Amino acid sequence: MPASQSRARARDRNNILNRAEFLSLNQPPKGTPEPRSGRKASGPSMQPPPSGDGARERRQSQQLPEEDCMQLNPSFKGIAFNSLLAIDICMSKRLGVCAGRAASWASARSMVKLIGITGHGIPWIGGTLLCLVKSSTLAGQEVLMNLLLALLLDIMMVAGVQKLIKRRGPFETSPNLLDYLTMDIYAFPAGHASRAAMVSKFFLSHLVLAVPLRVLLVLWAFCVGLSRVMIGRHHITDVVSGFIFGYFQFRLVELVWMSSNTCQMLISGW
Repeated sequence: MPASQSRARARDRNNILNRAEFLSLNQPPKGTPEPRSGRKASGPSMQPPPSGDGARERRQSQQLPEEDCMQLNPSFKGIAFNSLLAIDICMSKRLGVCAGRAASWASARSMVKLIGITGHGIPWIGGTLLCLVKSSTLAGQEVLMNLLLALLLDIMMVAGVQKLIKRRGPFETSPNLLDYLTMDIYAFPAGHASRAAMVSKFFLSHLVLAVPLRVLLVLWAFCVGLSRVMIGRHHITDVVSGFIFGYFQFRLVELVWMSSNTCQMLISGW
């Protein structure tokens, strides 16, 4: 009998679950009824849990959410995305030569901002409405009505995507009054770039222009996008995404192109 007791004590000592750090594994889960036997079970499994800061820290460590855990093996897509994002931010800051008064090209900031204003929505919508009032041909009114539709569609779609993404620019530059009117507050995608790409593609498709004018139209759209990076309002990827966004807006307007009869009905009702 004593030999069996000594063997049991040795077995309890060699059991790693009897150590202090593993006492929580021997406790019954919450909600399980305790045994109703009159005898008190002896052994380390029935010892009270340690109290104090150690027990509190142990409970908190067991309840850590998954997002607090460090990823020791990130995916290749995550590494590539973060690397491209870092390159985009670095290059955008280098090209922001007119971002502030202390920038290297601060003296040219007014001229660069003026180039960006040529791609703003308010001047384009106002000019389109003025030309629509002055126009007397059915073909001209049809083109101008669809251009007005494209401009309004551009403002709504860009504002919706910017509100959804909420990406800030590379520099702490606050939007001006015209930007608030067209809801062009955030950086992604660049509203001026999408509008310039859409308008240039629209004119190239529906107006008969000489080759020099076509080249100048493309250069104007490129300069509008570059000016937004130079003044620090957008990243390079914001401008490139704006160009792509403007092209797909043009394709959408082509799909829902309003006929001359529809335009005349809208003009007469207005």
